[in-house]
Amino acid sequence: MLEGDFFNITNLESTGSDINAVLEIDASHKIFEGHFPGQPVVPGVCMMQMLKEIMEEVTGEKLNLVKAHEMKFLAVIDPVINNIISATLKYSKEENGNITLSATLFKDELIHFKFKGLLGFPQQHS
Repeated sequence: MLEGDFFNITNLESTGSDINAVLEIDASHKIFEGHFPGQPVVPGVCMMQMLKEIMEEVTGEKLNLVKAHEMKFLAVIDPVINNIISATLKYSKEENGNITLSATLFKDELIHFKFKGLLGFPQQHS
């Protein structure tokens, strides 16, 4: 879990199947000592984890990544320059309980990451 350590959700609005969130990344987090020294960049796996944890906050349930149809890393996030980013998520539940998710991490007009795929509950098998 990265929320509360690597990043914080400073604003979360959920209306139906739409979620808008504002995230604050801790630019002094130890992960940046290795990724990369002197040139910090938010790892792609952390971007995906942040989206997953937003969905967990909304559903109140632990989730797993089931399938990624699309993961596009479009611009690096330098936490020293840009530690406040926004997230938009749109989701729907499938008959089998999985969650179809389309999400974006961005700052103003700059899109950092796009995701389309499935999340599921750990006890389920798809």
